[in-house]
Amino acid sequence: MEQKKDEEIKIPDVLPVLPLRDVVIFPHMIVPLYVGRDFSIRAIDEALSKDRLLMLVAQKRPEDNEPGVENIYTVGSVSLILRMIKLPDGRVKILVQGLSKAKITEYKRERPFMEAAIEVIKEEGVKSHEEELEIEALVKNIRTQLDRLASLDKNVSTDLVMVVSNIDEPSKFADVVASNIHLRTKVAQEILETVSLRDRLFKLSAFLDKEIQLLEVRDKIQDAARGEISKTQREYFLREQLKAIKKELGEEVEGVDEIEELKGKIAEAKMPKLARKEAEKQLSRLSKMHPDSAEATVVRTYLDWMVSVPWSKSTKDYLNIKRVARVLDEDHYDLREAKDRILEYLSVRKLKKEIKGPILCFVGPPGVGKTSLAKSIARAMGRKLCRISLGGVRDEAEIRGHRRTYVGALPGRIIQGLKQAGTNNPVFVLDEVDKLGVDFRGDPASALLEVLDPEQNCEFEDHYLGVPFDLSKVFFITTANTTDTIPSPLLDRMEVIKIPGYTVDEKIKIAQRYILPKEIKNNGLEKYNIIFTDNSIKKIIEDYTREAGVRNMEKAIASVLRKIARRIAEKATEDKTFRVTTRNIGKYLGAPKYFTEEKLNKCYTGVATGLAWTPVGGSILFIEVVKVKGSGKLMLTGSLGEVMKESAQAAVTYAREHYKDLGLKEDFYQKIDLHIHIPEGATPKDGPSGGVAIASAIISSLTDKPVRNDVAMTGELTLTGRILPVGGIKEKTLAALRAGIKEVVVPLLNKKDVEEISKDIIEKVKFHYVEDMSQVIDLVLVR
Repeated sequence: MEQKKDEEIKIPDVLPVLPLRDVVIFPHMIVPLYVGRDFSIRAIDEALSKDRLLMLVAQKRPEDNEPGVENIYTVGSVSLILRMIKLPDGRVKILVQGLSKAKITEYKRERPFMEAAIEVIKEEGVKSHEEELEIEALVKNIRTQLDRLASLDKNVSTDLVMVVSNIDEPSKFADVVASNIHLRTKVAQEILETVSLRDRLFKLSAFLDKEIQLLEVRDKIQDAARGEISKTQREYFLREQLKAIKKELGEEVEGVDEIEELKGKIAEAKMPKLARKEAEKQLSRLSKMHPDSAEATVVRTYLDWMVSVPWSKSTKDYLNIKRVARVLDEDHYDLREAKDRILEYLSVRKLKKEIKGPILCFVGPPGVGKTSLAKSIARAMGRKLCRISLGGVRDEAEIRGHRRTYVGALPGRIIQGLKQAGTNNPVFVLDEVDKLGVDFRGDPASALLEVLDPEQNCEFEDHYLGVPFDLSKVFFITTANTTDTIPSPLLDRMEVIKIPGYTVDEKIKIAQRYILPKEIKNNGLEKYNIIFTDNSIKKIIEDYTREAGVRNMEKAIASVLRKIARRIAEKATEDKTFRVTTRNIGKYLGAPKYFTEEKLNKCYTGVATGLAWTPVGGSILFIEVVKVKGSGKLMLTGSLGEVMKESAQAAVTYAREHYKDLGLKEDFYQKIDLHIHIPEGATPKDGPSGGVAIASAIISSLTDKPVRNDVAMTGELTLTGRILPVGGIKEKTLAALRAGIKEVVVPLLNKKDVEEISKDIIEKVKFHYVEDMSQVIDLVLVR
C-alpha cells in the first residue's frame, strides 16, 4: 500500500483507542507494534474496517493488563495503520505512522474495544521574531548535542544525526528527535503534551544536556578504574621481578612469609606441650615442601585447624547466683530440678575454681523446653553456646573426625563446634542423643563415651588433630525424649534430669508470661492491645493440641496473631484492642482438631480405665473384656505388644488361681472364651503397667460386677497378685485429670514418685496406694 500524505487524510471526530505500554508515539514516527490483548485487537479490526486510523495513547501504569480510562493519558497521536500481520500465537503485528497529536475529550465506549471522541491539537505559531531566533538557536544546539551524545553512547545511532540535519521544519525536527533518544514514558508524554514549540525544544535540550553529563561522568569513572587496574598490574609485575632478584641474591626463601606467620600463630595459640610439638613438627615439614604440592595443602590445612582451635581461650563465668537464677526464671517457667542443678554447679565453682564441667541429660517429651533451657543456661552463665544434632548420625567420624590420610579429612563435630565458639568452656548441647544410629562406619554412641566421661575427656583425642584436647571445662548438656534407646554405658556417664510434661494450669501461665509477649513481638503487634483469656488458652490446649510440651500451643497462638496482623494490614478493622475468647477462637483456628479424653459416663461390667505413658505425655486407656461361650481360649486385639499380651495372660492365671475368693467355680474357664480388646486399634500399645487394669476388667467380666468409672489405675501385676512399680506417674496423673477422673490407683512403691509431683496437682487427686490385687478389687469393683 502506498503511504498517504498527512494532508490527504481527513481525521474523524471519533476513533478506536489503542492503549500502549511503555511507548509514546510522536507524529512522523513509524514504528512496529505487537498487540495481544483482546480489546486492542478488536480496536485494530475496527480501524481496518473503516479508514485505518487509530488513536494511540500511553498507559500510566504499564503493568495493568486491562486499564481503565483513568489509567490512560488523554493526549496521544492519531496514527495510520500501514501494515498488519497476524502471528501464529494469536497476537497481531502492525506497522503504524504517527500523523498528528490529538486529545481525548470523551470515551464513547470501553468494551468490546475502546472508542473516544478526539480533538486534534494544532501547533502554536511563532509569535515574534525573537521567538523565531530562539527556536533556530535551540535546533542548532540540539544538533550539536546529538552529535556529542552519539560519540558517547553506542545506543544513539550516527544515522539519526544525519537524518535530523536534513529536517528544516522545527516541529517535525522536535518530534523525530524525541522519538529516537529513548526517553522514559513519563518524560516523553510530557514533551508530547507541550503545545509550545519553543518549550518543547527547550525540554529536549535540557534532557540531552543531562544525558551527556551522566555519560561523561561514567567515562571518567571507567578511565579511573582502568588506570587503577593498570597500576595494580604494574605493581604485581615489579614485585615478581623483585622476588626473582632476591632469589638470585639468596636473600629470600620461597614461602618464608607464610612460615613466619604460622610460627607466630602457633606461639599465640598457647597450645599444650604435646600439641605444640606436633604443630612445630608439621611446620618444619611444610617449610621443606614445594608450596604448590598436594601434601603442602594438606599440612597447611592441618596447621590452620591447630592454630584456630581454642586451646587456652576461656570465657569468664557469671558467679552471681541470684542473677543467674533470675535469668533462668526469665526464660523458663518451673523446671526446678534442672535450674537447681545449674545453681549448685555455679556455687561449687564459686568456692573452687578448678572443677570439671557437669554432664547433664535432659529427658522429656517434645516441646517441654529442653534445648531452649540449655540456651538459657549459656546466657545465664555468660558462656558461648555450641549445638549439634545427633539425630540420625551413624558415622563415628562425625564425633572423632577423620584421619588425615583421607582426602577431604576434617575434625569431628566436637572440635568444629569449639572452633566456632572460640572458647574451650562453652555450653555444648548434644541434641537428640537417643536417636543415634549404628552401621558399618562405626558406632557414634561408643565414640561419645570418651567425650562424656569426666575421667577421660580431659585427654580427648580427635583423629584429625592427633593430639589430646581437654574437654573437662566444657559444660555438656544432652537432650533425649526417652532413655530406652540410649546405650547403658553412655547413660551411666550422664546425670539424668527428667523434664516432665506440663499441666494445663502450667501451660496457661507459660503462654501468658513467655509465649504471648514473644509472639506479639515476632508478629509486629506491640502497638496493639492483644488479650488472650485464660479460658481461650485452655481451649487451645485441649481442643487444638495434644502434647506434653508447649510447641504446638505456641504455633497455634502464633497462627491467631498472624490472622490478627492480616486484618490490620488489610485495614479490615481500626480496632486497637483484640480480645481472643472461647467464643471467637474457632474463627481463628477453625474446628477443634482433638476431643478431650473423658471418663465413661457410667460404670460398665468388664470395662476398666487404665493409664498409659507416651512420648507426648500420658493418656487413658479403656480395657474391655467380654466372656462368651467357648472352650477356654483367650483372644487379644487392639495392636497389643508382647509385654501387654503377657500381662493379660498373667491376669487370667491370677483369676484362675483365686477362683474361690472371686466366687467362681473351679472349672469356670473351660466353658468360656475371654476376648480382651483395647480401643484405638491402629495405635500400638505395649508395656507392663496395664496389668492391674486388665486384671480388674477380667475379674469384673467374670463376676458380673461393674468397674467404677471414676477411678483410673496403673501398675504391673505378678502371678501371685503383687503390684510392682511403674514409670510416668506424673504424666499418667495429668491424663486422669484431663479426663475428669479424681481417683488414681498406683503401686505403693510409687509413693515416692507421687511426692515429687507439684502440690497443686496432688491436691486435686486422691491416690490409692496398693501392693496386692485383692486391694484393687475391693477399691474398683462396684459392690
